[in-house]
Parts: sequence; structure tokens; C-alpha cells
Amino acid sequence: MKFTKEHEWLLVEDDLVIIGITKHAAEQLGDIVFVELPEVGDEVSKDDEVVVIESVKAASDILSPLDGKIVEVNGTVVDNPPLVNEDPQGTAWFFKMRPSDFSPMDNYMDETAYNSFIS
Repeated sequence: MKFTKEHEWLLVEDDLVIIGITKHAAEQLGDIVFVELPEVGDEVSKDDEVVVIESVKAASDILSPLDGKIVEVNGTVVDNPPLVNEDPQGTAWFFKMRPSDFSPMDNYMDETAYNSFIS
């Protein structure tokens, strides 16, 4: 698993990358009440806004950490936004994408580096 400075996690699964937000991000946002996900088939570029999250505290945009195509979205978090607070690094993933290039992942943090970053 890799982590971004924007508090996203990325997990490689075969030729796809699963993306969500970290437990730290979910805690900072507070109670999540709304999630809007991209559409399957969307072509996105790194730093494109792909997910909108609203909590009782704030609204946040999640940016794509890679260039690629959205191949699956997790409708469960749309129907049940509090799941993001309950299991942000598990069942509450946001989307799966097929990156056009995996090499940018080399620049993201491993768990140890991320934990140092947030401490």
C-alpha cells in the first residue's frame, strides 16, 4: 500500500489500483454525510478532482493520484457515507482505476513514511 501527502491510499491489485482515503483523513473530516464518485469509464489525469466528500465539518475534493481510466466505483459508500469513517482503509475504498503508467507510485510513501508524515 502507498500513501499520498493528500491522505489517499493506493493498493495495486493486478493491473488496477484501488484508491481511498486514509484513516487519518477520515478522522480529520469528522462524520461523513455525502460522497460523490466518478463515473466508470472516465479518463482522468493526475490531480483531476474525482471524488467529492462532505462531512459535518467540511467539504473536500479527492484528486486522482495517477493518470488512467476509472474501471469500478464503490457504490456502497455513496449509499452509506458513514462507512468511510468506519472502515476507510478497507471496505470504504472509492474507485479502482487502470493507470496508464504505474511509475508515479514510486514517489508515494510507504506506511512507515506516511505515519511519520502525519505525526
